[in-house]
Amino acid sequence: MERTITFADGVKVCTLGQGTWKMGQSASRRNEELKALRRGLDLGLSVIDTAEMYGNEEFVGEAIRGQRDKAFIVSKVLPSNASYKGTKLACERSLRKLGIECIDLYLLHWIGHHPFAETVRAMEELRQAGKIARWGMSNLDVADMERILSLPGGTHCAANQVLYNLKEWGVEFDLLPWSMRHAMPVMAYTPIGEGSLRNHPLLKRIAQKHNATPTQIALAWVMRNPGVMAIPKASGIGHVEENFRSLSISLSEDDLDELDSVFPAPQHKIPLAGW
Repeated sequence: MERTITFADGVKVCTLGQGTWKMGQSASRRNEELKALRRGLDLGLSVIDTAEMYGNEEFVGEAIRGQRDKAFIVSKVLPSNASYKGTKLACERSLRKLGIECIDLYLLHWIGHHPFAETVRAMEELRQAGKIARWGMSNLDVADMERILSLPGGTHCAANQVLYNLKEWGVEFDLLPWSMRHAMPVMAYTPIGEGSLRNHPLLKRIAQKHNATPTQIALAWVMRNPGVMAIPKASGIGHVEENFRSLSISLSEDDLDELDSVFPAPQHKIPLAGW
């Protein structure tokens, strides 16, 4: 089974990444969290997801110091900063905090009041200047993604990051099919429902069949479709290694049918969850 996703420019990354929401904030946990991110890099989990809103870009920069070549860094501009000039300034701040020369994927965190045209123009100029390698969106639904693609330079939009897990999979109604038609990778944040799926009885039962854990089953489900990446947070080495082992799990049709019976697919349009 393919365990990578491919961006439009041909760059491939592991379909399992590393989220960092709320990491790097606690002095008592900082060293353990740094070790967790570095262990992920050693295992090939190259994508590390951060954002200016998270307030931990310096922490991520410390984690990748000396091994920039192993990391694919994702960061995001706050909507309140996403004017033409503001996007550029925010990117420069993020670069300084991360201690790198180029962000691999730079996203608009969610929809704000600044026109998309300003944000996209700034993203394109940042890309052409080598400040970012590619850019994308986060928490945008189909209609807004269509607007992005219609703008000058908009077809360079490389990805969309959205909430997606067994409990919240409204994106499957139309956004995921749309993304697949456009060969645009989808990045799933909160793929194990902020931990709420770890104790679900069905996931426990399926996990036993695979000699796995419920977390691994939840991640394998998210990554079952090509072009979908999961970016769970793991603040300890043990959790990173547990997440990593989800890459070796292939869910059977019976497994998927059971999961669908408890977590039914959306039959109508569901407003996209986001910030």
